[in-house]
Amino acid sequence: MVEKFLTQTSFTSQEDFTQHLHIRVPDNFNFAYDVVDAWAAEAPDKLALLWTNDREECRRFTFQELKELSDATASYFQSLGIGHGDMVMLILKRRYEFWLCMLALHKLGATAIPATHLLTKKDIVYRCNAADIKVIVCAGETVITDHITSALPASPSVEKLVSVGPEVPQGYDDFHQGLTQATPFVRPAHVNRNDDLSLMYFTSGTTGEPKMVAHDFTYPLGHITTASVWHNLHEQSLHLTIADTGWGKAVWGKLYGQWIAGATIFVYDHEKFTPAAILHKIAQYRVTSLCAPPTIFRFLIHEDLTRFDLSSLEYCTIAGEALNPAVFESFKKLTGIRLMEGFGQTETTLTIATMPWMQPKPGSMGLPNPQYDVDLIDATGRSVEAGEQGEIVIRTDKGKPLGLFKEYYRDPERTRQAWHDGIYYTGDVAWKDEDGYYWFVGRADDVIKSSGYRIGPFEVESALMTHPAVVECAITGVPDELRGQVVKATIVLSKEYKERAGEALVKELQDHVKRVTAPYKYPRVIEFVDELPKTISGKIRRAQIRATSQNA
Repeated sequence: MVEKFLTQTSFTSQEDFTQHLHIRVPDNFNFAYDVVDAWAAEAPDKLALLWTNDREECRRFTFQELKELSDATASYFQSLGIGHGDMVMLILKRRYEFWLCMLALHKLGATAIPATHLLTKKDIVYRCNAADIKVIVCAGETVITDHITSALPASPSVEKLVSVGPEVPQGYDDFHQGLTQATPFVRPAHVNRNDDLSLMYFTSGTTGEPKMVAHDFTYPLGHITTASVWHNLHEQSLHLTIADTGWGKAVWGKLYGQWIAGATIFVYDHEKFTPAAILHKIAQYRVTSLCAPPTIFRFLIHEDLTRFDLSSLEYCTIAGEALNPAVFESFKKLTGIRLMEGFGQTETTLTIATMPWMQPKPGSMGLPNPQYDVDLIDATGRSVEAGEQGEIVIRTDKGKPLGLFKEYYRDPERTRQAWHDGIYYTGDVAWKDEDGYYWFVGRADDVIKSSGYRIGPFEVESALMTHPAVVECAITGVPDELRGQVVKATIVLSKEYKERAGEALVKELQDHVKRVTAPYKYPRVIEFVDELPKTISGKIRRAQIRATSQNA
C-alpha cells in the first residue's frame, strides 16, 4: 500500500532519504476509503488489528472486517444526524471501538476529537463549548459517564450521547445495538476536500487552557515516514505503541502510518500500567515492534527481563519526552536493542528522528525528517551554529509541509503567535552537534538562566538519571537574589533509597551531577517527592513545580 504514496519506498542513508523522499497526495484523500477499504479489496483476510485486554479476551480484525464494521458504524452515525463537518468527541480509552469510530467519522467527512478518560466535568464542558461538539461516544463506565452526564446541562451543542458498554446509562444510545440495526451504508456524494478538518486534539498544556490543534484530511499521509521509516515497519510487523487513544501519540503509533505500511496494530487494553504485564503480552503475542515514552522504558528496565521471551522484538522507538542516555544504555545492555528516538508535537508528525540507517547517539533526537524544513534559530531569527542553543522551527515559506497542523481552531491570535512570517515556532529549544544531530534542551519557558549561564533541564535530568537512586526527576529554576535563578531537582527515589532521603543523599546527588556534567549545572535545591505532577497526557508539569516552589 505504501507504494501508492511513496515514489521510493526504502532508503539507505540520510542523503538518500533527503534527496528521494516524495509523498504523493491524491485529491480528496480519505484514509478510511483510500487505505483501509483499499486493503480490504486487495487483501481482505490480512490481519489489521489484534486487540486484547486484562481479562485475556482477544479480538482479531481483518481489513475486510474493519471495512464492514466501519461501514455499519458510519450508517449508525448517520442515523444520529452526524455528517460532514460535525464534531464528535471520542472518550474510548483503548477499546477497539475507537478504530471503528475513527474510520466511520472519516467516511462521513466529520471531525474526530479523541479525548482522555481522565477529563472532569469542567474539562468536558470547556471542550464541548469551545468546539460545538455534537455527539460524545464513550466507554460506558460510571467514572466516565458521570462526568459527561453532569456536564450536559452546560453543554448545549451536544445532541447525543453514545456508550460502547459495558453499561449503557439512561439517556445514552447503545453503540452495539446501533450497529446491529444499521441499514446498509451508502457513501455520501461529497465526503471531503483535502483541506477539510478531519481531526482535532485539545493539547493538555502545562499552563492555561488547552489549545485546539486542528488537522486536515491529508494528515495521515504525513505519518508514512513515522511508520514505514522511523518505526521500520513492514507487512509482517506486529506493532505496539503504548498510548491511550485520547493522546495524539495514538494516531502517531496505532492507526495511520501503521496501516499504510500494512502492519498489524497490537492493542493491549489495560486499566493500570504494569511493566510485567506489558512484557508478558509482548512475549505471549510475539510483538515485533514497540514504541513508548521514556517513562515506560524507565520502568521496563527495572524488571527482570530474563523472565520474558522477548526474542520476537526486532525494533524499538521512543518519543514523548527526551530520552535519558542512561535508559538507552540499560535497555541495550539488557535486550541488545537500540532505542531509536523521535521528536514531534501534536501540531506535527515526526519532525526529527534517529532513522534505521543512523548510528544513534544516546540522548540525541537524531536528524531532521526531510518532510519538514527544520532549523534552529536564536531570538533575532538567526540560524545558530553547531553547539549553540536555538528554538526548533519549521520553515513554511515554500508551502505548508505535509503533516503540519492547519490551525489552532477558532483562535487566529494563538495561531499567529506560533506561526508567522513563514515560520512555525515549536517552543522547544535544542542544539545540534557537528554531525547535525539535534539535542533537546527543554521548552523555551523551562530554560534556566543562572549567573549568566543558560541551563537546559534535560541535561541535568540526564545526569541525575545515571544515579541508581533516581527513578524520575524534574529540573526547574527557582528565584535567587544573587544568581537570578538556581537549579532545583524534584526527585522520585527508587525503593532502595527512600529510607536514605536526607542531607547525605542530597550531597551525594549534587556531587554526582558535578562529576557527570559541568559543575555549574548541579542542583542547589533538591526535593524528594512520591510522584511528579503530570498533565493528563503524562508530561511533567514543570510550571506547577515552579509555582509550588515560589509559593513555598
